Amino acid sequence: MKIRNQLTLLFTFITASILLAFASVIYLSAKENREKEFYASLKKEAVTKANLFLNAKVNSKTLQNIYKNNRATLNEVEVAIYNTSFNLLYHDAVNIDVVKETKPMLDKIIQQKELQFYQKDWQVVGLKYKFQEKNYVITAAAYDEYGYKKLQNLLQNIIIVFIISILFIYIAGRFFSKKAFEPIVEMTNKAKKISATNLDLRISTNESKDELSEMANTINEMLNRLENSFDAQKHFVSNISHELRTPLSAIIAELELSTNKDRSVEEYKRAIQYALDDAKKLAKLSNSLLDFAKASYDLSEIAFKSVRIDEVLLDARQQIQKSNPDYNVAIHFENDFENDNQILVNGNEYLLKVAFANLFENGCKFSENHQSRVSISFIENRIALHFSDNGIGILPEDLKHIFTPFYRGTNSVYADGNGIGLSLTKKIILLHKGTISVSSKINEGSTFLVELPHV
Repeated sequence: MKIRNQLTLLFTFITASILLAFASVIYLSAKENREKEFYASLKKEAVTKANLFLNAKVNSKTLQNIYKNNRATLNEVEVAIYNTSFNLLYHDAVNIDVVKETKPMLDKIIQQKELQFYQKDWQVVGLKYKFQEKNYVITAAAYDEYGYKKLQNLLQNIIIVFIISILFIYIAGRFFSKKAFEPIVEMTNKAKKISATNLDLRISTNESKDELSEMANTINEMLNRLENSFDAQKHFVSNISHELRTPLSAIIAELELSTNKDRSVEEYKRAIQYALDDAKKLAKLSNSLLDFAKASYDLSEIAFKSVRIDEVLLDARQQIQKSNPDYNVAIHFENDFENDNQILVNGNEYLLKVAFANLFENGCKFSENHQSRVSISFIENRIALHFSDNGIGILPEDLKHIFTPFYRGTNSVYADGNGIGLSLTKKIILLHKGTISVSSKINEGSTFLVELPHV
């Protein structure tokens, strides 16, 4: 069932429940008031006839004739008067006698002074009445036909009004739920049109700051992120294709030239060396792409544990110097750490080693003396790592792009590279909830500042 129909039915049910409770209170109040008013009327009628009989000395036959005449057109009250010895002094209609008084009944009336009860549908009131220092017992009974008809009419009106109200409320609920869900329907229709080929489309929002507007803005922000991700992916795939095609084309060209005609051993060795160098570039690019993919995993899929930064730096230095024996990497502690927790970070050892190795390699690669150094310091709850070199530096216009995948600055003419290293490094540092920044001066060198939270 659609939410619109659910809301309509829920709204109708809640409103119907409130109306039913309200109508029930009205009906029960009217019923109780009718009963109280009729008992009061019976009491007045009983006292009036008692006064006529005892005080005004009206003849019994006259009172009975009045009762008979009124009973033909009205629901006349039937009154009986007894003394305390259970002797009947007066009765409107002995042959009818609705109450059927008994000695225990009269004793109870005398004891309680007033008694109210039902005889079938007839209401009866019994009173202890005192006249000229003598006690009498009066009973009065009648059927409230007019009151019951009023109650029946009230009940019928309540049922009719209730049914009409429910129908009206349901129709109103359908109308208002339709109006309330119109923006959602519009958003749904707009969202159906959005696909990978037209991610530039956005959901319309109004100027208000209601929940629907917030939801539309949230969806639009998500679409912005998706569009950026798709564009980045397209750009990434395009760059990968280009980067892979270049060394492969070079390898194929070298091998084809070597097979065209017979060459000397030295020329064959030179061709094989060129092909081998290109193959190494291809392998390095593939490894970088695999590391980039690993750094893009969801956090839940990456194994994190407490690792020592100094050990990771040592492993990264060993890896760089093993592949490049002429590179020199120095590790220096600016201050001592008070406990092991200050040197520990919660991270993935392999990815951190990749990030640090990239920074070491960049420092050595663009330095004439092939040297890079890292200074380690401890600041409050963070570890600060300064990777510095005395290289050629980075131009100001290149600084804002150096963390972009496959971007190569003007200094790329001094050394080979694929433009993945620094972007991968930043991704890894951010994955570990750290920060990375760079400062550089031309012909003086560059410094990368990495800050990571310790355990």
